[in-house]
Amino acid sequence: MADVARTAGVSAQTVSRALRDSPNVNPETRKRVLAAVEQLGYRFNNAARVLSSGRSHTIGLVLLQSGGYYSRSAVTAGVEAAAGEAGYAVSIATIARLDTGLMERSLSKLADQGVDGIVIAVPLISVTQKMEDITRDIPTVTLDGSRTASARVLGIDQKEAGRLATQHLLDLGHRQVWHVAGPDEWIEARQRRQGWQECLAAAGVTAPPPLEGDWSPDSGYRQGQVLAMIPDVTAVFAASDEMAFGVIRALRERGRSVPEDVSIVSVDDIELAAYCSPPLTTVRQDFYRSGEAAVALLLREDGAESEESLVTATLSVRASTAPPRAS
Repeated sequence: MADVARTAGVSAQTVSRALRDSPNVNPETRKRVLAAVEQLGYRFNNAARVLSSGRSHTIGLVLLQSGGYYSRSAVTAGVEAAAGEAGYAVSIATIARLDTGLMERSLSKLADQGVDGIVIAVPLISVTQKMEDITRDIPTVTLDGSRTASARVLGIDQKEAGRLATQHLLDLGHRQVWHVAGPDEWIEARQRRQGWQECLAAAGVTAPPPLEGDWSPDSGYRQGQVLAMIPDVTAVFAASDEMAFGVIRALRERGRSVPEDVSIVSVDDIELAAYCSPPLTTVRQDFYRSGEAAVALLLREDGAESEESLVTATLSVRASTAPPRAS
């Protein structure tokens, strides 16, 4: 605070008042103080004022409002359970859409609360300098989400998930595999699509154009209606279970049975996947355990940075896939 005061040409008391939005500070002075704060990277830490240790015993969690209700809920539950076991509270910051400005504000909010670490479960592809600065200063773990230079990365190998799902359908004898992809701005969606494309290329198959959804069952339903009108479609890789549910319904309404006419495989293995009709073949992601593992990785005290912990993708084979019917 003294450094900020010196740079702004005011007293430390004035800096404190400016940061608290006191009406006794004129706008020009407040502007100089905020410019000095930005220049010096000063962060007002409320927790440090309250706790003599300077630690808040709180972990920040950044989530996206859209993009999979079940996965978001399971990650949150896993983070909260592991944090509580370790004696930490969880402060959640939710962003409405994939936007670097919203991400910056959420990270700044958590940093201002004095959190001891941050778990990012948001899949931004682009990363700003401000995001880099905050995640450098505060230990951070990302769950298949935003990559920053200092953050540790935890999750399954998403490209391998796409390859595994596609290869399963090829091994059953399908000559082509269509793909209902997730939103292009999501890292996971891009990597799963890349795994699908590379697997088909290795088999000498030209990939058809991917059909893009938004992770919701409704988007899967809309793309399923398109697929149902293509007679040659016998196998579909959906980038998420929830989209696969929509695809299956659309196919059935158009008179195409699963798996007799069309085999479906997806990614996530949420709890409902085993109770779908037919039970869904899917690449497993354990979101609850990922949340727990993120906290464990965050609280490690070995000082490791830029670490990447990728869990091997595994396929849960159920009744939604079968060999194609004989011509």
